[in-house]
Amino acid sequence: MRSMLIATLMFVATIAAVQAQTTTPSTAKPKQAATTPARPALQSPADTANAMGQGERLAIQSDLAWVGQYNGAISGDVSERMVEAIKEFQKTGGGKPTGVLNPKERSVLAETGRRRRENAGWKIVTDAPTGAQLGVPTKLVPQQTSDANGTKWSSPTGTIQVLLTRRKEANPTTAKLAEHEKKEPTGRTIDYTVIKPDFFVLSGLQGLKKFYVRGTFKGDEVRILTILYDQATENTVEPVVIAMSSAFNPFPVNAGPPPRKIVDYGTGVVVTEDGAIVTDRQITDGCIAITIPPFGNADRIAEDKDHDLALLHIYGTRGLKPLGLASSPADKANVEITGIADPQNQGGGRTATTVKAAITSVAGGSDLALSPTPAIGFSGAAARDDGGKFAGLALLKPAVVAGSATTAPAQSVLVGADTVREFLRANGVNAGEGSTEAAASVVRVICVRK
Repeated sequence: MRSMLIATLMFVATIAAVQAQTTTPSTAKPKQAATTPARPALQSPADTANAMGQGERLAIQSDLAWVGQYNGAISGDVSERMVEAIKEFQKTGGGKPTGVLNPKERSVLAETGRRRRENAGWKIVTDAPTGAQLGVPTKLVPQQTSDANGTKWSSPTGTIQVLLTRRKEANPTTAKLAEHEKKEPTGRTIDYTVIKPDFFVLSGLQGLKKFYVRGTFKGDEVRILTILYDQATENTVEPVVIAMSSAFNPFPVNAGPPPRKIVDYGTGVVVTEDGAIVTDRQITDGCIAITIPPFGNADRIAEDKDHDLALLHIYGTRGLKPLGLASSPADKANVEITGIADPQNQGGGRTATTVKAAITSVAGGSDLALSPTPAIGFSGAAARDDGGKFAGLALLKPAVVAGSATTAPAQSVLVGADTVREFLRANGVNAGEGSTEAAASVVRVICVRK
């Protein structure tokens, strides 16, 4: 494990994207070129990974790191290291090491990675004293103390410690900073060093503990992340070290949330004939006007912040077809999602379409992660199981993965049918039997902000 961690730190410290290899067809002319069709080039595992969305690649790398198979940069870039990690994961599960995850393997990987992150209490946080962003395993280091110079997180017995410090230093360089950290505190034994113009990394032993240090500066401001852990905990902590190294952002350009769109498009599900619509709370948040074409404006009358649900109401309309929500869905691994894609994705149209998705893991609470992620505009779409029963609402949310301290491409979660029904009942909406045709019961939701 120690040699593996050293290799990991070297890779993360020198992040270099490895271009996917492609197969070049032979230029030699076959003897029967006129009658023998050319054999198509076989798609490599790297080709398959490159065909995925950036968010899915980030999620796979994050999951592989948390299960202890991937020791590279969690960047979303495809590399041979990523392909080999997939193969190792497949072999540990008794599968064929193809380098391409089948749906079952992807589901197992996602669930295992989720469970490891949950067990560690992984969160991306902004440290108030330093302004830096970092990933913290809050369950491993629940005790936190801060002062003007930084923050310390530690386990109850002190076996694991995370320290984020700041200081001012005249004319700093990474070489000078690294030399200082080698000697302070005294007694450190260094087994790995990398020094770049904009950062440095050290690792080794500090007494009976293993340590990892990553530091950088901006002007005269210095930021240093130190992770200390007993050698007996290395199997638990070293995957976390990989995640923390990739997530550390000492000088975030914009530590706040990304600006909201002036005009947002989502999907709503009609739940009563008199105009009640359930949809995504975030899509309808901060709107000066909410429009449901062709019916007109809607009021937002209730919200559920825990599950990002919102209840809208439009008045004086006819011809609405509520979706049947009464039946509980069977326990299925796949759903069909019916929504209305962003107008830019369909030439200005508002046609409802249906896509399939697999339930891959628990995303938090009773919500479920879905793969693949549907198109922009589907947030608030209706999901049904294989039997056509209402399974819940599909929402698009920013992906927070181990290697990303900033907003990543959207991921999709399923808010379960029981949660949706409970939200409606709590707000006086008695949604019962209705249409079994989801396309007739979904509407476009348009939010306009200042």
